[in-house]
Amino acid sequence: MPRAHKRFRWIGMTLWISILSCPVGFSENSTTAEREPFSIVLLPDTQYYSEKFPETYKIQTKWIRANAITKNIKFVIHLGDIVQNRHERETEWYIARYAHKLLDGVVPYSVAPGNHDMVVEPRDTSLFNKYFPSSDYDFWDWYGGNFGDKNDSNYCFFNAAGMSFLILNLEYAPGDDVLAWANTIVEKYKHHRTIVATHHYLRPGGRGEVGERMWNTFVKNHKNIFLVVCGHVGALTLQNSINDAGNMVYEILTDYQGMENGGNGWLRILTFTPDKNVIEVQEYSPLLKQSRRAISHNYRLYYDMRNAN
Repeated sequence: MPRAHKRFRWIGMTLWISILSCPVGFSENSTTAEREPFSIVLLPDTQYYSEKFPETYKIQTKWIRANAITKNIKFVIHLGDIVQNRHERETEWYIARYAHKLLDGVVPYSVAPGNHDMVVEPRDTSLFNKYFPSSDYDFWDWYGGNFGDKNDSNYCFFNAAGMSFLILNLEYAPGDDVLAWANTIVEKYKHHRTIVATHHYLRPGGRGEVGERMWNTFVKNHKNIFLVVCGHVGALTLQNSINDAGNMVYEILTDYQGMENGGNGWLRILTFTPDKNVIEVQEYSPLLKQSRRAISHNYRLYYDMRNAN
């Protein structure tokens, strides 16, 4: 670990997607255990659960906790819009914090504010930082740090299958100062496979203005960024882009808030299988206790995991 602490467009795609050369991977000498499949979970737009369906939020994190070992879940990424009513209803923040506390000490997880988690102008995230302060995460060795004196943008780490990963979480519509900081963090950890998580980036027709700015000033500049995940727009979309190094970047939008009951508890599960160089993208609802099988919702991405970090 780089840091120690006191403790310890669903858009014209086929089922298989090729990727150009990727700079990092695992050692061919890895043991069988080190090459076992592992998962990360995307937790998108929980705003209506915090507002109206608190049990659903808890069911989601309880399911993650209960399946952490059997599914080898290495990390959980929240995609923003944790709550619906920013500063108007503090009880929503309490509900959200309680749900995430169920993961403490079991599965590492990250959060970053969406537009519903802040007063966009003048960018007031005081309640987000009250309930998800950086001081809560300094305790864990997987937490890397944050931008400035707030936890709005932060970064985390995990290791799996002999590979080192960086999760960079960026606040809603990050400013130039945040993107400049993000560039330095990814460059500093240039030998880590990097996932960028932010609230607003992709739409069904491609990137919006915010996403284009992030792509052009940040994402495309780094050969080790292979995945960008986001929410905000009620849709499921995959877009594949080539960065300046000639490597594939998968950009995935996941947001179920427009469905019944605020999203019916759906989660996105990304399962990495190193021996096959495959990431399987699947959906599961612990509320409904069911998966969705449509190819537009579940697909495989080719990703080279053979080369050493």
